[in-house]
Amino acid sequence: MTSSGTATLERVEDTVALGSRLGEQLRAGDVVVLSGPLGAGKTVLAKGIAAAMDVDGPVTSPTYVLARVHPPRRPGAPAMIHVDVYRLLDRNAADLLDELESLDLDTELADAVVVVEWGEGLAERLAERHLDIRLERISHSDTRIATWEWGS
Repeated sequence: MTSSGTATLERVEDTVALGSRLGEQLRAGDVVVLSGPLGAGKTVLAKGIAAAMDVDGPVTSPTYVLARVHPPRRPGAPAMIHVDVYRLLDRNAADLLDELESLDLDTELADAVVVVEWGEGLAERLAERHLDIRLERISHSDTRIATWEWGS
């Protein structure tokens, strides 16, 4: 997979498959920024990333808990920290990092892949290597358009 791209996702399974393909490229310390409107498929994409990373736990929207840690099933593999910053959108990146650190997540951010929903404009500043993924839903359709780009 290239450092950037676009895909048309007609079914939920297509979104999961894209997440899985992108998730295969991730390593400890990476931040993935998922952006798009409500219902665009951010959590579904996170499920695909989790499948590729082979981490434990059902992946559901962490809106009300802020962050969920999904431990790796293989020794030495990174955990996935799934974060939803929708309720924190008025904060800056330093506040977000402090907030995540204060959650006592049972894993260090540097030892995990952090997947952030609603983190556009914030989470990119949390890591040198980050993957920005934007999902848009085509109106009056279940089809989504995904665009992604690695930044550093």
